[in-house]
Order: sequence, then structure tokens, then C-alpha cells
Amino acid sequence: MIEAPHFSPAGAKKSGGYRLPAEFFDGTVNGPVLHEAVTVYLANQRQGTAATKTRGLVSGGNQKPWKQKGTGRARQGSIRSPLWPGGGTTFGPQPRDYRLSMPRKVKQLARRSALNARAAEGNLYVVERFEQQSPKTRELVGLLEKLGVADQKVLILTHGVSEALVLSARNLPRVDVLPYSDASAYDVLWATVVLAEEPALAGEPAQPFVRALVPGPKAVPAVREPKPKKAAVKKAAAKAEKTAKAEKKATKKAAQKPAAEKKAPKAKAAKKPAAKKAAPKKKGGK
Repeated sequence: MIEAPHFSPAGAKKSGGYRLPAEFFDGTVNGPVLHEAVTVYLANQRQGTAATKTRGLVSGGNQKPWKQKGTGRARQGSIRSPLWPGGGTTFGPQPRDYRLSMPRKVKQLARRSALNARAAEGNLYVVERFEQQSPKTRELVGLLEKLGVADQKVLILTHGVSEALVLSARNLPRVDVLPYSDASAYDVLWATVVLAEEPALAGEPAQPFVRALVPGPKAVPAVREPKPKKAAVKKAAAKAEKTAKAEKKATKKAAQKPAAEKKAPKAKAAKKPAAKKAAPKKKGGK
């Protein structure tokens, strides 16, 4: 039975090693299967978007550069030929799918082989549990320093999803965090040291991931006044405008009243009655 170094959540080494389950850690390392698993993983990471232009995609060359005979030069049919500078490419890469597949049981064998290889080297550490509850990179670095693996590539295998550890390690280029059930053979071989959580190795069912909700301060909802209707608003605006015009008119009238009193017309003097003219005397002596 293979034993692995056992550590407490604080990073203190416990007396005696942790006995790895014999069902998965039997010491078998299948090299060809590991090679195939790594090849398939790297092939599946390729985008396959590389492309070159053939002679049918290069511009130009619509006519023969010169006549077939009589020039003393080699015969040419198009400047798009691969023999010409700027011509097409012969057998260049074209967009394609590089994806490969492996049987499920072969993948499982490769994963077990990778874990057995790290356990045989003594680079598989078992931590009782990870108690980090909040994303703090400083706390994770402190734990790795206590374990003596801060300067190596580390793969942390958690029991279920640990958001705090994922957020703490995302800016550490040499640290990767994955659930124990999601780690592939390539992930295990990439790391120099593997830190596995004890409940994951023991086969305990993982708890479903639930994001911790921190309740914030309760905000008092603001009481919104009901919006007045458009017709009422227009009516109130018209009334206010009418009142303002009336006040303005009254103010103007009050300002003009004293001036009107000063310029009151003078009373006209009574005209004297005109004296009656004497009737003219008639000629004849009568």
C-alpha cells in the first residue's frame, strides 16, 4: 500500500503517512497510455485556423506574361505560379480540425497512471481539508510556503468546487486549482507537486457548489410620488400662465394710474354769449 505525506489544514505535517486507497493507487504506471493522453490533450487545444493562399487565390496573372516561343526565356503561363515571387503556396496549411478522441476507460487508466506516478515519486501530498473561506492570495501562498512547495508547479485537487481557492490562485502562474473529479492526466503531469484533499481521496460525496451570499445593508425603499397625468399637468401650466399674465397686467395698470391723474384735462371756460348784431337800417326814411 502506498503512503503519502499527510498535513493538517494549517500546513503542519502529521506523524505517519496517509494510506492511499488501493483501488486507485496500485502502483501501475502505463507509459504508452500517458503519452497518448498527452498527445490527445495537446491536439485538442489547437485552433486549426492556419491558412495559406494557393495559386487560385492570389491576385493577378490573368494573361500569359510573354509569348511561348521566340523570347529565349523559359515558358511561363501565369505570374500566380508558385515559382514566381508573390505567387501561390504549394501544399500549404489549410483550416482543419485537429481534434482526437480517446475511449473513456483509456482516459481513466491514464489518469490513474499519472496519480500513481506522482505518488511513487513522493510528490502527492494529502491535506486534511482546505479551510480558506474567502479569496486571499496571501493565505494560499503562506500555506504553500509551510508545505515547502511555493517555488514549484502545484496542482490543488479540492473536494468539490472551492470558489475561494480558485479566486486566490488565479493570479499565481504556478498554481492551478481543480476539483478532484475534473483533473485529467495532463493536469496531473503538468504539476510537480499535487495537493489532494483527504475527503476526495476517501470517496466521500462532494457537496454541491453554492455561492455564499453575504447580505448587505437593507436599503430603505424611497417612496415615489405618483406621477400626475399629462392632461392635469397641461391644465395646471395653462392656469399658472393665465394667472401670471393677469398679475402682470394688473401691475402695469397700477403703474400707469398716477401718470393719468397728473395729465387730467383742464376744465374748459364757459363761452360768453355773443352780442346780437343790430339789424341794418332800411333805406327810405321809414
